[in-house]
Formats: sequence, C-alpha cells, structure tokens
Amino acid sequence: MRRYAFLIVVGIVLIAMAAAVFMRAATTDNAAGGGWRGGATPVAVHEVGLYSFADIVEALGTARANESVTITAKVADVIARLEFDSGDRVEAGQILAELADAEEAAGLTEARATLRETVRDVERIRDLTERGVAPRSRLDEAVAANERARARVEAIEARVADRIIRAPFSGVVGLRNVSAGELVRPGDVIAQLDDASIIKLDFTVPERFLSVIEPGLSVEAISAAFPSEVFEGVVDQVDTRIDPATRAVTVRAVIDNEDGRLRPGMLMTVQMRRAERDAPSIPGSAIVRFADDTFVFVVSEGERGMQAVRRSVVLGQRSNGVVEVREGLEPGEQVIAEGVHRVRDGSVVQPVGGPSAGGAGGGAISAAGRA
Repeated sequence: MRRYAFLIVVGIVLIAMAAAVFMRAATTDNAAGGGWRGGATPVAVHEVGLYSFADIVEALGTARANESVTITAKVADVIARLEFDSGDRVEAGQILAELADAEEAAGLTEARATLRETVRDVERIRDLTERGVAPRSRLDEAVAANERARARVEAIEARVADRIIRAPFSGVVGLRNVSAGELVRPGDVIAQLDDASIIKLDFTVPERFLSVIEPGLSVEAISAAFPSEVFEGVVDQVDTRIDPATRAVTVRAVIDNEDGRLRPGMLMTVQMRRAERDAPSIPGSAIVRFADDTFVFVVSEGERGMQAVRRSVVLGQRSNGVVEVREGLEPGEQVIAEGVHRVRDGSVVQPVGGPSAGGAGGGAISAAGRA
C-alpha cells in the first residue's frame, strides 16, 4: 500500500513538472513569435535625447577674506578715543583709535622748539663764517646740532604716530573688543578688519586631479547658510607643494562677494566642472546587465511590426536615474524603459505611455558624475 502511495506522489510531481515545462515553452513561443497573450508585448519607451553632462570634482573648502588683519596697538597706553564701532565700514587710512599722547606731545613741542633754535644758529653762524668772523668748525658743530634736533623731532613724531591706529585697507570692522579709557598693550586685540568684497576659498583635492585643475577653471560653491543658492567663482591659484602626509594639493578659488553675504570662516562645498559635454541619455530602468555585457532594447520597425532589438552600449556618468550613453545609441532612437524583463531580442512590442523624451519634453537635464 505504501508503495502505491509513493508511486502516486511521484506521478503527480512528474505531471506538475511537465505542465510547468509546457507553460514555459508556450510563453517563450509567444514572446518570440507574437508577444504577450498572443499579441505584442506592451512596453514603455523613451526617446534618446541630448543632455548636458560634466565630470565634477567635489571638495570641502574654507572661506577666507581677500584681506584680513587684527587691529592691535604698538605701544602700551590708555585709549583716548575710538573712531569706529562694531560692523562699521572704514576706508584705507581712516583713524580707528587714538592712544593717550600727552607726554609725547609735550616732548614733541620741546623738540620742535630746539629744532627751530638750531636752525637760527646755523643761519647766524653761516653768515659769520662767510664774513670770516667765525671758524668753519663752529659752523660744522651748528649743522650737526641741527641734524640731531631734526632726528629727535622725527623720532618723537614716529612715537606719536604709533599712538594713532589707522585702517591699513578698506573693509568692515568686526566686533569691538575695547572701550575708551582702557589700557591696551602690544598684541591686545582691538578688533578684526576684513575686506570680504572677494572671498578666497581654499580647499584640497587629491593629487591625481592635479593634471585637470588649472587657474581659470570654473567652480561652484554651496554654503549651509544659503543651501538653495550656488555661488560661482574661478580657480585663482594652485599651491606649488603637495602635502606629503595627505597627498593632497591646496587650491584657491575666488568668488565675488560684493553683497557681503559670505563670511570668512564659512565651510563650503566646492564643485569644479570639467569636460562639459552634450551626450545621449537614457533612464537607468532601460539598462540590462548580463555577465560582462551591458545592453538595452531598441524599438525599431521589423517584418512583424515594432520589434525589440538588443543593442550593447557603453555608459558614462549617472545622476538621479539619468545615465549617459557614450557608445551604442544615437539621439532620436527609441529604447524600452519599462517592461524590459518581458521581452527578448526580436520580440514584437507595443509601445504604450511611459517616460517622455527629453527632446519632446523640453529642457536639458544636467547630470554630473563625481570624478
């Protein structure tokens, strides 16, 4: 009895396997000869169009001011007067602060009086010398005294000038760190002065990109403060040395910042575009990979109607589902974008609604691959 039951089970399994093989053969015959359910296989097609592609080198950079300086005092003294406030825009040579100079001013007055006296002595003794009344040596002594007096005046004037702090260039003053009447010493920070009309953006890239980066190359930068805006600039300089520890080279780009929105110290994402080109593009869903071959199905007119023709392709950059085709397709051709799993080479297909072509829809898609 058990033997009969076993034979019955084996028979059922064999019948099921035979039915599966029959159904598979029938499905294959339909796909090769006529399509889905006795007709053409419905598929969504995409028209190959030209799109803009570019290789992109991406890095993180730090924004720096075009010119930047820390305003400090050269001598130790009390601040007598401040001529600026936080955030003020100042011009080159404008006085920012003055230190107390009463003692130096008094010394300068005395030195100038001495200088005037020596000038009179030189004139008087020169007249006597020319008339032969005074010896030449006395005139030389008077001239030497005059030169010493003049040098003393210049030295005191220099010390007085050190107590007047001026802006070395035009820019915007940062936060004021001192107040009038406060004692400052050399090195004490009075304020920061930045000329941020141009932003210098420093970033590093691996040395393998050194051959493609040169002054004049366009860059695009994005800041977290303005995530929806792209700031455009150009590469200004490439460092002459490569860091032996990181094997990276520092690149400096310049970005116009007349509106003053970018601030020194900002962290920015930098993208450099190179090898910009227009190339055929297809959606990623149209691509089929088998072993080492990459191919798509091109829809073309055949003896039995619209047929799927297998075509090997060479792909390039990919971005947001859009893939560059470097070899194998031409603009205007139709490829199957949806339903590729239901067709094979030579299948009769029926194009239905699906992704529209870039040429038909208008507007190029800018796709970029990271180099």
